[in-house]
Amino acid sequence: MRQGRVLDESGRPVLERACRTANAWERARGLLGRPPLATGEGLWIDHCGSVHTFGMRFALDVVFMESRGGILKIATTLRPFHFAGAWGARVALELRAGEVMRLGLKKGMCLTWQDRP
Repeated sequence: MRQGRVLDESGRPVLERACRTANAWERARGLLGRPPLATGEGLWIDHCGSVHTFGMRFALDVVFMESRGGILKIATTLRPFHFAGAWGARVALELRAGEVMRLGLKKGMCLTWQDRP
């Protein structure tokens, strides 16, 4: 997975530590079998309009975005063995449950990815 961070419209870092899926296998696996995300961490999943938490042991916040990063829908505290998606979404950003509120993310905001050098 690629390492980087997530920025808001003004270029301010929203997440300093994030991973981005690089292939179909990483997209399919997501966070399955991994430890829970820490505060300030996220998983950016490209080509993803829906997620599930089947087999997960922890809840997630999920931000669904269109291809340019505009937030279309937010699912908060998605518990294990549940499903969420958004029509037209091309990116899902998975966060620790409660992060959406802590970060002040809202529908209509725009997020962008920045690779680590």
